[in-house]
Amino acid sequence: MNTSTFLKMSIVSIGLASLVACQGGTPSDTGSSSSKKPAKVLAEVNGVAITSDDFDREVKSLPEYLRAMAETPQIHKELIDTLVMRELVLQQAKKDGVDKSKEVEDKLVDIRKRIVVDTYLKKKIEADAKVSDDEMKKFYEQNLDKFKGGEQVRASHILVKSEEEAKAVQAQLKGGAKFEDVAKAKSVDSSAAKGGDLGWFAKGSMVPVFEQTAFSLKDGETSGIVKSEFGYHIIKVTGKRAAGTRSFDEVKDQIKASMLPQKQQQAFMKLREDLKKGAKIDIKGETPAPQQPAAQPQDAAKPALPTAPVEKK
Repeated sequence: MNTSTFLKMSIVSIGLASLVACQGGTPSDTGSSSSKKPAKVLAEVNGVAITSDDFDREVKSLPEYLRAMAETPQIHKELIDTLVMRELVLQQAKKDGVDKSKEVEDKLVDIRKRIVVDTYLKKKIEADAKVSDDEMKKFYEQNLDKFKGGEQVRASHILVKSEEEAKAVQAQLKGGAKFEDVAKAKSVDSSAAKGGDLGWFAKGSMVPVFEQTAFSLKDGETSGIVKSEFGYHIIKVTGKRAAGTRSFDEVKDQIKASMLPQKQQQAFMKLREDLKKGAKIDIKGETPAPQQPAAQPQDAAKPALPTAPVEKK
């Protein structure tokens, strides 16, 4: 994914934070605590500080698949630029009195209600929707065929754009630098924040040249420079699994992830019924039909999902 695409997604994600800032003051004065370590000032805009706390909140607001990218130097810089631009717009909006308008005040009231509801539901559902080990083991035993698979490998990689950069990375590794540290500092892939870790994968899930190299390496071995359509890779194998039925411990997290949505749905339905039982509800008249939203340009607010650099199309 290029930087401009990332920023478009970031700007979409910061809309809510911008509205809250209109009521709560500058970005740097939200969520402060006297017992907390002072935040590092990353930039100043007309005397207003943009801090590491602001940056961290921004990263947390991003979707999971984008969050890791914020740790790369290029995206870190672009995200700070986005925060600077937001502060400039916010300052001008305040000068124009937009923060005091009825439109903004009404939206803030609605946003606060939604945040309170969402926060309560998240905590309540997470507390009530539990998947026990016994339930997971029962599912595993009843669905053993689902957990049969071919040979798998776990690998990390460092992806750079030029052969010269790849040679420099290779020299760092030969000089004793840790693979994970170099990946975080140099790799242009979204896996950089995780030290280049790509997790487990089977044959057929990666582009051929990457896959062939990864499966040919021994556990713990690091490749030479591998060129693909995405750039230049240095690959390190961190685990191997033979073909066969995966053990329960290997697939436990996978089973939990598949069972959890149903558990959460059940917890929500129970909560809804419990709340209704203890409430006096009087619905007046007919339910109004929802207003149709104004026509929007096609896909104007739908950013494209990023593509993993080494995944096979």
